[in-house]
Amino acid sequence: MSRTDFTERACSVAKTLGAVGEQWSLLILRDAFLGVRRFDDFQNHLGIARNILSDRLAKLVEHGILSKRQYSERPVRYEYRLTSKGADLFPVLFALQKWGDTWAVGDDEPLRTVVHDACGKVTHPVSACVHCGGPLTLFNVKARPLPLEELATRAPGESS
Repeated sequence: MSRTDFTERACSVAKTLGAVGEQWSLLILRDAFLGVRRFDDFQNHLGIARNILSDRLAKLVEHGILSKRQYSERPVRYEYRLTSKGADLFPVLFALQKWGDTWAVGDDEPLRTVVHDACGKVTHPVSACVHCGGPLTLFNVKARPLPLEELATRAPGESS
């Protein structure tokens, strides 16, 4: 059974899922954020089949989320590094971790904490308005489509 390609949908969430929505891809990104770069290290940390890892890494490279760089000629070996596009996924993974700590791990202690370098304190993701700093919740925001005339004048991939 083939998977649906969400990258062609007219929805930012669907397009993102098309690039990183497969569960192994998110775990690869988690490890990349933790500093893992080499194929064998990803494979050992994740316990993922080599063919699946190869496929997921190729997809992340194809989408510009990871870059592939040769580090050895004999044998030929590559490492995978987060691009700026990949690094921009940090808040997404951080929010998933927070959700997992609250709802999946439950009453147990979180498996990992995130410490803010500047103050040395354990922190968690907070969604806030970029203009006023107020908290963003499901109950105080509205999503609305852009006017058709604005959509028509945009270049592909351009955002507001």
